[in-house]
Amino acid sequence: MRHGKKFNHLGRKAAHRKAMLSNMATSLILHKRISTTLAKAKELKKYLEPLVTRAKEDTTHNRRMAFAYLKNKEAIIELFGEVISKVATRPGGYTRIIKTGFRLGDNAEMCIIELVDFNELMLKDAQPAKKTTRRSRRGSGKAAGSEDAAKAEIAQEEAPAEATEEPKAPEASADSAEEETDNK
Repeated sequence: MRHGKKFNHLGRKAAHRKAMLSNMATSLILHKRISTTLAKAKELKKYLEPLVTRAKEDTTHNRRMAFAYLKNKEAIIELFGEVISKVATRPGGYTRIIKTGFRLGDNAEMCIIELVDFNELMLKDAQPAKKTTRRSRRGSGKAAGSEDAAKAEIAQEEAPAEATEEPKAPEASADSAEEETDNK
């Protein structure tokens, strides 16, 4: 019986599963992003995040424990060097899973799992945005003020040109009003 055994066995024997997760963790550390199925990515997240937390304290014991999981010297050097330098202040959540759709052959749900602080595109979005104020639908003071200012500038530019010419419109309207009264 499987009382309390809650992790996903991924359809593999224990030795195969451990080797696969070790290889995937090594690839993720070295390449910073890998594409895999959603089930494998979720298990890899459980496998890798404790290692990254352990790597925050660079001791011989922690290096040996990480090597027992990863079995790759280059991955250990990368983990305790570049990876930890970026995630040292982060309290957890070192990986991100992004769903990418379904695989054509067997319709398995695919995803990309990546180390969070290494995606430059996401980091640009994470910059603190300026705090915006709530505005009413009737229009804001800035937008209306800028339109009024633009209209005032146009009027000032046209005003000197009209000042050199004699204003004809007011006289014509006064004459037409006198003619209308004479015709009645």
